[in-house]
Amino acid sequence: MYQLVVVENVSLDGVMQSPGRPDEDTRNGFDLGGWAAQRLAEDPDAAQASMSGQANTAALLFGRRTYFDLVGHWLSAPEPNPFAEILARTPKYVASRSSVEELPHPNSTLLTGEASDTVRALKSEGDGDLVVLGSGVLVRDLAAAGLVDRYVLTTIPVVLGRGSRLFEGTSISLAMESSTTSPTGIVVATYRVLRD
Repeated sequence: MYQLVVVENVSLDGVMQSPGRPDEDTRNGFDLGGWAAQRLAEDPDAAQASMSGQANTAALLFGRRTYFDLVGHWLSAPEPNPFAEILARTPKYVASRSSVEELPHPNSTLLTGEASDTVRALKSEGDGDLVVLGSGVLVRDLAAAGLVDRYVLTTIPVVLGRGSRLFEGTSISLAMESSTTSPTGIVVATYRVLRD
């Protein structure tokens, strides 16, 4: 059975919107994009720690919007590009409530319907980690359905004051499995979801 692992960059106030680029996600007028990428670029130890654990990744899961933006960006980014090969060869699942245009990237499968149903079925089909990158709406839906097993959070020491937050509306009990703090104060921590 897949373990569902959510991997996110978050600010101290829990914002996860648009960590990579200024134009990544400007919904609701968010104009602070790129806040995590800049700090991680200045702290290679933290960047490396945030990527640890990728060896257990058996498949990737995205919401529709993140799939087109993130996968499309990295597969078209110039060399050196540390993510292109991983993204190309790793099976990718895209959760969508409705059918979308054709999935243009290799090894991609559409999961049409309610994520709580389609992802629950998918989890029973494989072994290893099924990793969710970004995809805030999807993550909140999966958390509410009790489907998330672990969170790997890279917490950047910045308060943004606005933007979409990772945790909204669902109470979750967590136990820390591991953590690393870089000299610049970036914390990479893995949390296991405690089941009632």
